[in-house]
Amino acid sequence: MAASKTQLEFHDHLPLIEEKLGGDGLIGELCKGFELLMDANKGVITFDSLKNNALSPDLMDQSEFLLEEALEQEFKNSYQ
Repeated sequence: MAASKTQLEFHDHLPLIEEKLGGDGLIGELCKGFELLMDANKGVITFDSLKNNALSPDLMDQSEFLLEEALEQEFKNSYQ
């Protein structure tokens, strides 16, 4: 039986995000993401903080809201 190889394709969206937000805006958003995932007492992302915060309903709700907002903005831009 032949082994099948699955190749994942990665799309780098950072240049597009940087174009939309600017360099400082992109860095600011990345910092917010790290702050959401880090252990507040240690100031770093730990396995436990990643596990706890990544599965947080608040984080999921915020991600959904930001995605909807981005899609709405993209639709507005495409119809102008």
